[in-house]
Order: sequence, then C-alpha cells, then structure tokens
Amino acid sequence: MRILIVAATAAEVDPCLSRMKAGAGIDVLVTGVGMVAMAVRCAEALTRQKYDFALNLGVCGSFDPSLQPPAAVHVVSDRIAELGAEDDERFLTVQELHLLGDDEFPFRGGRLLNDAPPVSTALTALPAVDGITVNTVHGNERSIDAVVRRFHPQVESMEGGAFMYACLVQGVPFAQVRAVSNVVERRNRGAWKLTEAIDNLNATALDIIGHL
Repeated sequence: MRILIVAATAAEVDPCLSRMKAGAGIDVLVTGVGMVAMAVRCAEALTRQKYDFALNLGVCGSFDPSLQPPAAVHVVSDRIAELGAEDDERFLTVQELHLLGDDEFPFRGGRLLNDAPPVSTALTALPAVDGITVNTVHGNERSIDAVVRRFHPQVESMEGGAFMYACLVQGVPFAQVRAVSNVVERRNRGAWKLTEAIDNLNATALDIIGHL
C-alpha cells in the first residue's frame, strides 16, 4: 500500500515520522498553512503519483463542548465556510448565490463528504465530526455565534476542506484526522494544549496506519 501523509506544517507530523520505518511505502507532503497552499500542493502530489490512501493530519479548534483538547477526531464532512457573499447582515453561501449547485461535484448537499474512508479499526474508533475550513480562525464571540448558527460545525481548520476537495477530485481514498488544540473562543493561547494535541494526533496516526 502506498500512503501519502499530508500536513500543513512539519511540526504537526514530526513525532510520527521519527517512529516510522524507512521504505514503508509512505510519502510525506508538508504543504504550508492555508487552504490555497493545501489545495495546490496536494493536487500536484496526487496527480504526480498514485496513492492508495491519503491521510491529512493537523490540529483544529472545537466548537463542540464534548470535544475537549487533546481529543482526536475524524472529519467526515467539511465545508468552506467563507465561500459566498455578504448581503448586509446575512451571509449567502456560494450555493445560495447559484454559482454552484448543492450537489455539484465534489459537493453533496453543499458539503465535502467522506462516506467511504479506508477500513481501519483505529479510524473507525474516532468520533466522526462535521468541520468547517476557514481562512480566518474564529476568535470573536459574535462571529463564533454566527458561524455556529449557520453551519453547526464541531471543529474548524484552515486546510481540511481543501485536502478533501483534492482527494475527491482525484478519486483517492482519504481521511482527515485532527486533534483538538483549543476550544473556539476569544483568542486565549494560554488555554491551548498544542503539545498534547500533536502528541495525540501522531499516536493516532501511527495506530491508523498500523491497522490498515
């Protein structure tokens, strides 16, 4: 099996890579931060080489009180939350603008869905969650309330939706796995558990790969 591990930053996957055996059919792609970098670099890699499985590893913020740091989750549904237009106080999605159909590939019901992930008992054991992908992470009570009312997300990241988009277009089996580094609230770095989240993320990744 040939596997592509994708992360925005090296720090998110370094612990995992140091414990993997060389020549195990695993390639690593560090794309840089943000959905543009993720989409371009991931699409390029998936076009250049055929993979049996692509695994996106990263941290995320949690809107869901039941998902506290450093919980690991499997994001099975994602949405590019800022793709649309403002109509005064109202936000219109790109689908509501009739620029893209609700079920126009690779979207289904306006979302990017992963309903056929690779079979792995470790992956199945993770909470399956709904995410949003954003250019600007939320840190304002008003904007947090607005996006929760609009999309009811459980987690947010800056790259996940772009990774899923690229994999769906290329027809590559994939999984987006993240560990919660913080609760989404007014920015409070003192409450973050980034180190613990990365440690749990990498332990989870090794478990998933070991059970494929």
